[in-house]
Amino acid sequence: MKFKLTKKIKTAVLIILGILCLVLVWEIFVPKSFTPKEPVVYNAESGLGQAEIANDLESQGVIKNSFFFKLYSFISGNAGRLQAGIYDFSPSMSIAGIVNRLAKGDVMKNRVVVLEGWDIDDIAKYVGAKKFYFKDEFIKATKADYSDEFSFLKNRPKGAGLEGYIFPDTYSVPAHIMPHDFIKTALANFDKRLTPKLRAEIAKQKKTIFQIVTMASILEKEVPSLADKKIVAGILWKRINSGMALQVDSTINYITGKSDSRATLADLKIDSKYNTYKYLGLPAGPISNPGMESILAAIYPTKSQYWFYLSADGTGETVYSRTFKDHKVAISKYLREQ
Repeated sequence: MKFKLTKKIKTAVLIILGILCLVLVWEIFVPKSFTPKEPVVYNAESGLGQAEIANDLESQGVIKNSFFFKLYSFISGNAGRLQAGIYDFSPSMSIAGIVNRLAKGDVMKNRVVVLEGWDIDDIAKYVGAKKFYFKDEFIKATKADYSDEFSFLKNRPKGAGLEGYIFPDTYSVPAHIMPHDFIKTALANFDKRLTPKLRAEIAKQKKTIFQIVTMASILEKEVPSLADKKIVAGILWKRINSGMALQVDSTINYITGKSDSRATLADLKIDSKYNTYKYLGLPAGPISNPGMESILAAIYPTKSQYWFYLSADGTGETVYSRTFKDHKVAISKYLREQ
């Protein structure tokens, strides 16, 4: 009789334990909702404990029960490891998933896209439109001095900014980081891309990184393909070495803010160190933020017999000429009158 009673008790205990385990699994690993829902943006402020976070998430409808959040935080060893930051949580996430994200500090990310050829003003307009930062706030951050952290900025002329160095890429950055932190991320990307081998080649050519970036920024605006960029780089370096003006319309457009492919006669008279019709050599600084192809083209130009080039109206094809006479013929053939 005693044996039968003991067996019944054990069975009852096992059933109860089984039910408790099912409840725990259901509450901790099964989300509140199975249908995808708009994420809730939650700011886990510094100093908040796991109990406060649990209560906040329950009141905001992200989790079913704060008790099981606290329980899982404790048994998983994460109760004291939940990190501050801005997160995006959804009711379709489980408590386990939310706790693990908080423990890893896997905060909400912004996808920031910097396109090749954008200048700083373009980037500022983009981050402002996306509401990542205020436009003026971003521009102000680009004027700070980052040369102590990034040695490649030390060879810039006095007064030169970060134009040319915000490396074009798609960045996934924490939503709450400040503009200067994003800028550091982009500068670190530039630092990584400009390898020791490339820096040695630049030094071997007795050029500076600033000169290469300036040339690359022009190439980015002038022609689309790597092959054309390398040929045009060869033409432009050759013009500089021979004491000939670059006469590049994209540098004029940088002054005027126009997007037209050709400058007007009035534009050519503008007194600016960026006016490569008026002043010899490279412009005062980069006119855009160039991608890797343009940087490589500036470092490794293609030698040719050409001295002139143009982009044909309609097709965008790059047409090369050896003499100014041939260039004038190409202008009349490939460019529409303005």
